[in-house]
Amino acid sequence: MLLESAATSPTVGRRTLSHGAAYALAAGVIGLALFASGTPSPLYGTYRELWDLSPLVLTLVYATYAFGVLAMLLLAGPVSDQVGRRPVLLVSLGALMVSTVVFMAADSVAWLFAGRAVQGLATGLALGAASAALLDLHPRRDAAAVGLANGVASAAGMGLGVLVSALIIELLPAPRVLPYAVLLALFAAAFAGAWLMPEPVASRSRLRLAPQRPSVPRAVRPAFLLAALGVMASWSIGGLFLSLGPQLSGTLFHTTDHLVGGISVFALAGPAALAQLAFRRSVPWVGAAVGSLALAAGTLTIVAAASTGSGALYLVGTVVGGAGFGVAFLGALRALSSAIPPADRGAVMSAFYVVAYASLSIPAILAGVLDSPLGLTATFEVFGTVVAVLALGVALQAWRTRPQPAPAAPAWA
Repeated sequence: MLLESAATSPTVGRRTLSHGAAYALAAGVIGLALFASGTPSPLYGTYRELWDLSPLVLTLVYATYAFGVLAMLLLAGPVSDQVGRRPVLLVSLGALMVSTVVFMAADSVAWLFAGRAVQGLATGLALGAASAALLDLHPRRDAAAVGLANGVASAAGMGLGVLVSALIIELLPAPRVLPYAVLLALFAAAFAGAWLMPEPVASRSRLRLAPQRPSVPRAVRPAFLLAALGVMASWSIGGLFLSLGPQLSGTLFHTTDHLVGGISVFALAGPAALAQLAFRRSVPWVGAAVGSLALAAGTLTIVAAASTGSGALYLVGTVVGGAGFGVAFLGALRALSSAIPPADRGAVMSAFYVVAYASLSIPAILAGVLDSPLGLTATFEVFGTVVAVLALGVALQAWRTRPQPAPAAPAWA
């Protein structure tokens, strides 16, 4: 059933979503957070022309969002372990709606900085709580299924946010308002769902909000290292595409159409989501290794396309790299999800997203800064090569840390 009565729910006095619907909601919040992060991207060219903005200013707008996410993850990573998942999701979704209204009202670059700052802080709060809620709410506490839901939601959200925004900008009126109006409606629906969500954290404590270093229990560190390397490689190419992908695709296909840029990002993220579904039963270390090899091959193909000016090669590399992105991310995340103790879920997943958003943001910021002195092609070649080398390192680490078969018992035993 979609709703549970108060008699069957841990939350007394109100009707709540069933655990299955609440699980879907948590995955949806992750996807929607990534969807929102990509919504402004197709509009950056419009903002640049409208307000005469330099590439550096636009890079700083993006950096404001990324550092907001990182700051909140560092400040409030374990908050949902202390006060519960539902209150944190309600606060974060409310703040995301506020940020969306700021974007809709923007009439200068100051509004963009404000909107991105609030969006980043709210996203950091939402991701840690929603990821931990997935582990809490799965009926069998199946880490593999949770990792799949998280990975597919992340990849699909990233690609759809840019693509839907680009479609609206090209085909519908009010391009600076309508994409955010759609986003606001989605956030409002998610907020309503979170209001009806059962609280999966049974034992709660007083809120302690203080800056902290990312902390991972010793027993989880081997799995966390592989997951961190996997997300660094996969999300780095995502950051590279969010910063340079639309510009490079426009150059290679000789067009200024917003849809081309949106399709280029979706060509990376769409195969990432589909590949995770196709390889959902693979052993985690195998997925991390094989996916990273495909990611390296696809990224090097994209670098070759940038060097030769080949649009066809660019699409091939994007699809191959996107599939590798998805499988590598899934394998690493599944290995981590199965190793996290229940009491540390919020904190560990927040630490994981610190690495993820650093990987998504730092390459994008550096690429935006270096684009002017180096040029688009050279910048893409440098960063693409670094991502490929990192992906090969992930494949090697996955092979080195693979589970060893137990030694056979002696015949005389």
